[in-house]
Amino acid sequence: MQARINNPAMIVPDAMPALQALGKTIATSAKNGGPPQPTLHLVYLRASQINGCSFCVDMHAREAKKGGETDQRLFAVAAWREAPFFNDAERAALSLAEAITRLNDRADPVSDEIWNEAARHYDEPSLAALILAIAAVNFWNRLNVSTRQVAGSWPN
Repeated sequence: MQARINNPAMIVPDAMPALQALGKTIATSAKNGGPPQPTLHLVYLRASQINGCSFCVDMHAREAKKGGETDQRLFAVAAWREAPFFNDAERAALSLAEAITRLNDRADPVSDEIWNEAARHYDEPSLAALILAIAAVNFWNRLNVSTRQVAGSWPN
């Protein structure tokens, strides 16, 4: 396999630093009471699975493992509703991630039920950080899928 072009964020001047700054802001939020980093890893992985981004699935699974995530939970992310390995807050984040990732799948993509469950587990700053994280991973998925970035080519 070969990428069509380098990642566009690497080609367009000043794009990568801006995107890295957003990523750093989201990560800092996790350290300051925002959504926990393990939850963000699960959200990144699930959105990437839905979008078929092999590059991001590989990268986020490896990052989650480095962060202490178990194989059992990583293997079950695609079936999180049926797996007993996730707490209620993680389930709310995964449900929100799926809804935001699949905006066109239904008339009310982020229903009040999904929103209210997420808001029950996350205060406003945490919820804002979670939404930014979901939007960011979807952005990266679209860059990587459209240019066919190769899974495993991200440095370990």
